[in-house]
Amino acid sequence: MIDALRSDEIVNKIGGRFKLCALIQRRLREIAVDGARPLVEREGRTDLEIVIDEIMQDKITARWVGATDCSASTGPGWPLQAG
Repeated sequence: MIDALRSDEIVNKIGGRFKLCALIQRRLREIAVDGARPLVEREGRTDLEIVIDEIMQDKITARWVGATDCSASTGPGWPLQAG
């Protein structure tokens, strides 16, 4: 699963390496710190492997929220969206 990070497919899916890194970091925090439930089966995998699998299966995406977006409760940034 970590091999997916070596291909450009996952980078192109999210829209760039920086966005991918930010998405992975945010989702890892949700799972490890906030106690969010994974959207895919754990099957003995690490949290990082879970997040990569969620991205590859389009279970989560990133959407830019501007400072003037009234629908965002957390303010500007890259919030996660369950696909």
